Amino acid sequence: MSVKIRLQRHGKKGKPFFHIVVADARARRDGKFIEKIGTYNPITNPAVINLDVDAAVKWLNNGAQPTDTARAILSYKGVLYKKHLQGGVAKGAFSAEEADKKFAAWLEEKEGAVKNKKESLTKAQKEAKNAALEAEAKVNQARLDAAAKAEADAKAEEEAKLAEEKAAADAKLAEEKTALENAAEVVGSAAAAVVDTVANVTEKIADAVAPKNDADTEGTEEAKA
Repeated sequence: MSVKIRLQRHGKKGKPFFHIVVADARARRDGKFIEKIGTYNPITNPAVINLDVDAAVKWLNNGAQPTDTARAILSYKGVLYKKHLQGGVAKGAFSAEEADKKFAAWLEEKEGAVKNKKESLTKAQKEAKNAALEAEAKVNQARLDAAAKAEADAKAEEEAKLAEEKAAADAKLAEEKTALENAAEVVGSAAAAVVDTVANVTEKIADAVAPKNDADTEGTEEAKA
């Protein structure tokens, strides 16, 4: 029987989650399997892989063939390296104890690399969040500045309008005052002319009446004599 190590999809639409299984090559992808040896969550960053390394090595030694994706996962988790070390032990290149030390050193280095990657991602996410907050603060400040400017412009426009209306009212008042002063001057001139005319007429009347009065006075005096 041909055996495959492959991924079996689970999870919701848009949120895949995979089981790493050993199954008959003729079985459907998501059908029956012989053994589940791990899980794979590609949504997280970095991806989370839980794998029974020894079980995976056992199945590889028994002839199971991993799919391309499964092979990449097995390599990432050190399964292929451990199988290689076991081959070296079988050939007498080094002891099982030395193989275990080599694999432990590899795991430590791998875990350090994963830790560094997580820290880098966390730092990048923090920086991105801070940058987003800073950008949002700038946008909010720009909105506040724009609102303040609009309010100041509206106030200045209103003050200019009031000043213009006051200037127009003052100009109209000054014009009316000038008109009244001119009218008063005209009336004064006319009154003076009337007074002069009356005086002239009065003087003429007086001149006309004066000789007659003198004659009457003389006649009266002669009669008395």
